[in-house]
Amino acid sequence: MAGFLFICTSGEALQGQDIRTERVSFRKGTSSATIEGSITGRETVDYLLNVRSGQNMNVSMTSGNSGVYFNIMEPGEEYVAIYNASIDGNQFEGTTAKSGDYRIRVYLMKGAQNGRADYRLEMIVSGSGQSATSGDAMVSGTDYNATGMIPCSMGNGQPTGNCKYGVIRQGNGSGMVTITKSDGRTRTIYFENGKATGYDESQADRASFRASKEYDLYIVHIGDERYEIPEAVINGG
Repeated sequence: MAGFLFICTSGEALQGQDIRTERVSFRKGTSSATIEGSITGRETVDYLLNVRSGQNMNVSMTSGNSGVYFNIMEPGEEYVAIYNASIDGNQFEGTTAKSGDYRIRVYLMKGAQNGRADYRLEMIVSGSGQSATSGDAMVSGTDYNATGMIPCSMGNGQPTGNCKYGVIRQGNGSGMVTITKSDGRTRTIYFENGKATGYDESQADRASFRASKEYDLYIVHIGDERYEIPEAVINGG
């Protein structure tokens, strides 16, 4: 298993391009996702993949256009890549050094920007990794730092009930809260630096998202769904 090496991103992938950002989430019980997409001209797509420190990550891309590549940036980084497929090929395998959102940036090289590229991007993450919060124990038999119940409502006149949750804490008010709804489906809500920032949105599920905080309680609305998440769920304690 190769480790990460720091390399600079190609300037062709950074300057003057329209960057579209999409969140990647795995279906329950799986450890991979495959995206079939396309880009044209100077368009760029950033795929955000939340990974824990110490996990194994494999990213590969195939395309009929030899001018389409991807770069990988670590959490919090937008311009310095740890992997540049235009140099090392469209197949990456390594062990993550940090927890958080890895940015997989798909782009066309300058000489290919007068056309279109259809591509297939596959992302695989394996291994349990490590807790990003020093001393934050794991719940036995799970990948979560804590589990429990939170108030929730599925809307449409339904009363507030309780939903099971599991949280992966990444420190500094960041992490992921995965909630099991009454019908057995799950909903993952993402937190960054003490703010609820989004959810596991997909092409078939693009409900509006809004979040607020009342004292030590996050109130999160996703379409008609409503969740009340205590601050301690994210921060511990």
